[in-house]
Amino acid sequence: MTAVLTKPRPIRLKGRSYLALTLTPELPVEDWLVRLDELAALSAGFFLRRPVVLDIEGLDLDRSELRDLVDKLCARGVRIMGIEGARASMLGADLPPAMSGGRSAADVEAPVADPAPEPVSAMAIAAESIVRSDPGPAKPTPSIIVTQPVRSGQSLFFPEGDVTIVGSVASGAEIVAGGSIHVYGTLRGRALAGTMGNASARIFCSRLEAELLAIDGFYKTAEDMEPELRGKAVQIWLEGETFKVGSIA
Repeated sequence: MTAVLTKPRPIRLKGRSYLALTLTPELPVEDWLVRLDELAALSAGFFLRRPVVLDIEGLDLDRSELRDLVDKLCARGVRIMGIEGARASMLGADLPPAMSGGRSAADVEAPVADPAPEPVSAMAIAAESIVRSDPGPAKPTPSIIVTQPVRSGQSLFFPEGDVTIVGSVASGAEIVAGGSIHVYGTLRGRALAGTMGNASARIFCSRLEAELLAIDGFYKTAEDMEPELRGKAVQIWLEGETFKVGSIA
């Protein structure tokens, strides 16, 4: 009995996968980093506490160039948890580990610059670290409804489906959804829909005053939006790589 009680318990190793954002740089890397910096001004804090995978599949980089890229991303507040598409000879103890077999995800280009945004609700917080298992039978697309306005500095991240805001989204706020985004008020902040590779996602709002719109990784800033659409009730969708905008009757 004594031997049984004092014998160390075995360490349990369990498989578990987490949702991660993926960055896919383009050549020349310096130009890509400039575009990243430009978008960072509109999406400050987006990468804070979020796991990021660097996908360099098909990118002609040597080990020193890869090391330099990881360092420059780290300096921008983007913490790389793994590297996909790299040759074994390119990696080592000074670089994140190799990763493979991940599901496709939309490109999201926005490093950290501001303090952590305030969570909107307990449901929004839970959505940021979703543990996945085998998919099993098909289920209805989940959605959440937020019944209060989203204030400046808040970030709502729900990668599983649609997000409906019964109210307005303030300037400096951010809505990130795996499906479509519905705002029954003024959209002044940033709205990123279809972030899990859903090109059919749409953005709806009763009054368009957005700082940034994105669907399936393609984005449009306030400076790129047609002036006649400002202040209108609209829906936004993608056709190929082109943004389409229609009025809501």
